[in-house]
Amino acid sequence: MRPGFMFSALLISLAVPPAAGADVMREATRGELLYTTHCVSCHDAEVHWRDKKLVNDWKSLRSEVRRWQETVSLGWDQDDIDEVARYLRAIHYRDLAFD
Repeated sequence: MRPGFMFSALLISLAVPPAAGADVMREATRGELLYTTHCVSCHDAEVHWRDKKLVNDWKSLRSEVRRWQETVSLGWDQDDIDEVARYLRAIHYRDLAFD
């Protein structure tokens, strides 16, 4: 094969978008980063699925995130609390409506 043809084929292959359904890297949200850094070691998925869960609406979800970050002295501001609550809603509490 000619080198010019190989170079052209390479350029074309790079210009074609990935096929539908292909794994595409995504950036983690701030809420996901905070949760995986500070919370996931104690709070695996089972804590969010237990029968006696304390979260049943958006307000209680935010309240629990606030309570636990205070318990372990993380010093999160309201934006951090909201980001983690949004992440948890997207992953574990999809049926919760925002207030």
